[in-house]
Amino acid sequence: MSIKMRAAATDGVTTIKALISHPMETGTRKDKKTGEKIPAHFIQEVVCEHNGNAVMTAHWGAAISKNPYLSFRFSGGNVGDTVKLSWVDNKGNSDSAEESIK
Repeated sequence: MSIKMRAAATDGVTTIKALISHPMETGTRKDKKTGEKIPAHFIQEVVCEHNGNAVMTAHWGAAISKNPYLSFRFSGGNVGDTVKLSWVDNKGNSDSAEESIK
């Protein structure tokens, strides 16, 4: 699992906090030993779903840092509801995690 996530609801607003483990290479850095460019490898899309409905979609590029932290809020969501966070990178890799709102 590359995603650590927490979801909490307060007064009808759900807060999602997530840490994603990913190298997020820009494609412009050089390997110190070989001098060759390290190929680009970054997350392109992050989607959060609440009970199967998308509540947040982010389109990222190479400028996002390694192991990105993401926090956002959305209206709705009750204690016990399920949220799912997923990502896809430029090499076709993907991952997702589900969490119950507390």
